[in-house]
Amino acid sequence: MQLSVSFENTTGTAGRSSGPVQVGWFLSEPKGGIIYDPPERFRGAEKNRTHAKSASRCPAVINMESRYFVIPCPFDLNLGFARDKEGRPGVRNLSGTKSSIRAGKLNQKIHVTPEIEWRYPGIPTIQVTTPYVFISDEPVYVTQLSCFMHYSADPLPGTIFGGRYPINVWPRPLMWAFEWHDTEKPIRIKRGDPWFYVGMETMPQDRPVALTEVERTPELLDYMDLISGAVNYVNQTFSLFEAAEARRPGTLVKPVQRK
Repeated sequence: MQLSVSFENTTGTAGRSSGPVQVGWFLSEPKGGIIYDPPERFRGAEKNRTHAKSASRCPAVINMESRYFVIPCPFDLNLGFARDKEGRPGVRNLSGTKSSIRAGKLNQKIHVTPEIEWRYPGIPTIQVTTPYVFISDEPVYVTQLSCFMHYSADPLPGTIFGGRYPINVWPRPLMWAFEWHDTEKPIRIKRGDPWFYVGMETMPQDRPVALTEVERTPELLDYMDLISGAVNYVNQTFSLFEAAEARRPGTLVKPVQRK
């Protein structure tokens, strides 16, 4: 079976071009995984269906919303921006001793990108590691983006930036990346609040997505090891897609069987 990283090149998908596309998700690090809730399909179109002209009945709205999945925040974040005596950027936990997450664990999760790597001068970039990984055996692109369909009375003081890549050949843990435009204001997100979205692009584009938890099989973990850390050695990891595809096992999606 040939997998493809391009929607224009779909050789090898004959007989699999109709019906739902099966997309799997799993946690790259199972330790403490109980705090990470499963991705949830966005349900905005179900809010009000009583009126025939309600936006909830619009096929375009329903189709668009059905392709987004919500990742809830796994812990409380109440962060302030700070610099140390040498001027190096960092973050501090504004909840102090009242924080629900220990300081040592928080420091393991949150990273401030070196200032020389910030996209805009004076606008810090922070990253929070997550264990969420998405995988498919057919061409699927995933896009990570902010929760633009959720209203927040206390908006974040900056913007989330994600990315778009093919999960059939490049499954990797997602990173929550944030550009802190107003460092005078804190980042506040409560556990369980919408954290970010993942959108799914399929081929053909009108195919629905069936999302299910999958097993961390030896073949899947070996393939993850093959591609992990590539960003530390090359600048353009997209150039490695064809090489990764050539060494990818034909099937990696194996749904978890619940008893």
